[in-house]
Amino acid sequence: MQPSLEYLLLAAAVLLLVSILASKASGRLGVPALALFLFIGMLAGSDGPGGIYFDDPRLAQWLGVIALVFILYAGGLDTDWARIRPVLAPGLALSTLGVLLTAALMGLFAVGVLGFTLLQGLLLGAIVSSTDAAAVFTVLRARSVRLREPLEPLLELESGSNDPMAVFLTVALTGLLTAPEARVLGLVPLFFRQMLLGAALGYGMGRAMAWIVNRVRLHVEGLYPVLTVALALLTYAGTATLGGNGFLAVYLAGLIMGRSDFIHKRSLLRFHDGLAWLMQIAMFLVLGLLVFPSQLPAVAGVALLAALFLIFVARPIGIALTLLPFRLPLRDQAMVAWVGLRGAVPIILATFPRLASLPQANLIFNIVFFVVLASVLIQGTTITPIARWLRVTARPEPPARPPLEVTAGDLKGELLELVVPPGSAAIGRQILELGLPRGALIVLIGRGSEHIVPDGNTVLAPGDHLLILADQDALEMTRQVFMRRPKRA
Repeated sequence: MQPSLEYLLLAAAVLLLVSILASKASGRLGVPALALFLFIGMLAGSDGPGGIYFDDPRLAQWLGVIALVFILYAGGLDTDWARIRPVLAPGLALSTLGVLLTAALMGLFAVGVLGFTLLQGLLLGAIVSSTDAAAVFTVLRARSVRLREPLEPLLELESGSNDPMAVFLTVALTGLLTAPEARVLGLVPLFFRQMLLGAALGYGMGRAMAWIVNRVRLHVEGLYPVLTVALALLTYAGTATLGGNGFLAVYLAGLIMGRSDFIHKRSLLRFHDGLAWLMQIAMFLVLGLLVFPSQLPAVAGVALLAALFLIFVARPIGIALTLLPFRLPLRDQAMVAWVGLRGAVPIILATFPRLASLPQANLIFNIVFFVVLASVLIQGTTITPIARWLRVTARPEPPARPPLEVTAGDLKGELLELVVPPGSAAIGRQILELGLPRGALIVLIGRGSEHIVPDGNTVLAPGDHLLILADQDALEMTRQVFMRRPKRA
C-alpha cells in the first residue's frame, strides 16, 4: 500500500524540523550537525523506529544530483575571489591531482585488503575522494575557529572545486566496469573535453547570469531567486547535454557571478545559502534512509578499516605529494590533510554502482556510509584542538556591524558604515563624480574629530568614515564604488 501524500509531507516536515533542532543542539553536544542528520535518517528508516521504507537508488541519485547542483552553485557564489586568487594554483592541484592520488591509494587498499578488483577498488576510491565544502565550514563556524592565511582560502577553494573530478572518475569507472571492452586510455580525451567545455560554459553562464539579473527588471522581488534557480539548472543541464562537466560549470558560474555586481545580491546570497543547507540536510537524511543498519555489522570491521586508511594514510599522502612543488609548511599541509571531511557528495556517488548493478555495489555503499560517518565524527570533532595543536589558528576578528535597516514613510533603505580605504579611486574626488548608484546617499562623513554633512562638491579623503543610506538594490554596488582602485594611465 502506497503512503498518502499527506503522510509523506508530514514525514518530510518532521524530519526537517528535527534536523534543524539537532543542528542547534550540536554545539552543546560536541557532535557535528551532519552526524546528527545521518542518525536521524537511520532512526527514521526501515530498521529504525520511524519505519520509513526507502530503497530507491535512482530516486536518491536524481535528488542527489539536484542537491549537488545547488550546493556547488551556492559554494561558488559565496567564494571570495580576492582571497582565493593567491592560492589558485595549489587549490586547483588539490582539486584534481589530489583527488586522483587519494582515489588511487584507496583503490590499492581495496585491492589488497578488501579483495576488490583494481577497477572496483578505484571506483570506491573515486567515490570517497572529494571533500565537502559545506561540511568543512559548518564545523569551523560551529567551533568559532579561524585558520590563518592561506589555509582558509585554500581549503575553501579545494573543497568547493574538487567534486567535479570525483564525479568524473566515478562515472568513468562505472562505465568501464559495465562495458569491459572500453579502453582506459579513452578516458584522457574525455576528461579534457568535459573539463574544458564545462569551464568555458560555466564562465560564459556566470557572466550572462549577472547581466540577466541586472537587465530583466522583474516587478516582483520574490521572482529573482526563482530566476537564479532556473539559470543554475540551465547551466548544469545544458553543459551536461553538450558533453561537458555540468558540476564544474555550475560551480564556476556561481564563482563568476559572485564576483559581479547585481541587484538583490545580499538577499540572493542568503537564499542560496539556505537552499544549500536544505540540500545538505536532505542528502544526509537520504543516506540514513537508504542504509539498512541490520546489514552493517557484517561489514563493520573492513569498512571502518577503510575509513581509517582514508583519513590517516590516503589523504595525507595525497596532500603531501600534491603540495610538494608549492613548499607549503608542514603544519599547514597537516591541517589541510586533516580538514578533509566527507559529506553529501559520496552519498550521491555511491548510488551510481547500485544503479549499474555492479557485483560489489552494496558493499561499496556500506563502506561509504562508514567513511562519511567516521570522517564527520573523527575529523569533525577534533578540528579545533588539532588546529590549536598545530598552531595554525588566526586571531579572531571583531564581528562586522550589519547594516541598520531604516524605514520612514516612503523612504526605505539601510544605513551602511564604510571607511574609505587607502588607494581607493574615490580619494580626491567630489561625491558627484563617484557615480553612486541610484538609491544611495552619503548622509554623514566622519573625518578625524569632526563630522561633515556633505553635498555633491565634498571631496573625499583616505580614512573618511562614511554613513551611507542605500536601498537593498544599491547596497553592494555602493560598497564596490569605494573598493575600486584607480585606473593606471
